[in-house]
Amino acid sequence: MIEVTELHKSFRGREVLRGIDHTFGDGRLTYLLGLNGAGKSTLLRCIGGVTRPDAGAVRIDGQPPAAFDAPVRHLGMHLSADAFTAGHSARRHLRWLAALGGVPAGRADALLDEVGLAAVADRPVGGFSLGMRQRLGIASALVGNPRTLLLDEPLNGLDVAGVLWMRDLLRRWAEEGRCVVVASHALAEVERTADEVVLIEGGRVVTCGTVAQVRGEFADLEEAFAAHVPRVARGHAVAG
Repeated sequence: MIEVTELHKSFRGREVLRGIDHTFGDGRLTYLLGLNGAGKSTLLRCIGGVTRPDAGAVRIDGQPPAAFDAPVRHLGMHLSADAFTAGHSARRHLRWLAALGGVPAGRADALLDEVGLAAVADRPVGGFSLGMRQRLGIASALVGNPRTLLLDEPLNGLDVAGVLWMRDLLRRWAEEGRCVVVASHALAEVERTADEVVLIEGGRVVTCGTVAQVRGEFADLEEAFAAHVPRVARGHAVAG
């Protein structure tokens, strides 16, 4: 479970998170929705301990992110498809993460099979396609078999087979009792699979609930999104 309390974060004088309060439950697949600049990625980075908030608190299973002695065993993150050393192989990257968490090296090899990268495991990551890097990011998040998972746009770059695989994986994680939080723009996929939707605009949660609750009287999630976020009607102006 992730508990976020009155979270604030500013960059160069611009407030990106403005007092976000939310509890992300175990056994649930929660999607963060919002336009570019709404605060989704910053929220994930604050939850994961990558970015320090200016005010407020984050608790993961009752503990702040910095309290875990082996973070990969508690929290798995894939927040950027570019978060790899280009000259390293996928196998080297995963074995390095495993060593940091005190996880047997064989776990890395098993994950390469699980995410479909076994055949290219010893090639430099710099030559990977976006879809391949997304798969490596998923493997990275799973190294320590954590109960909590944070993913930022994991569907980007995946082909149809990859999307179907990811859909099944996310649902399986939630059904295993994990807390799974995913930032996405893929509204059709969200509508199909989400247990909970959290819509963020201007650094605040503007609505949340099940897909049916957020959709309300509207025909689909896209119409509901546009109704809750005035920027949509202004031609997708980037938040200042």
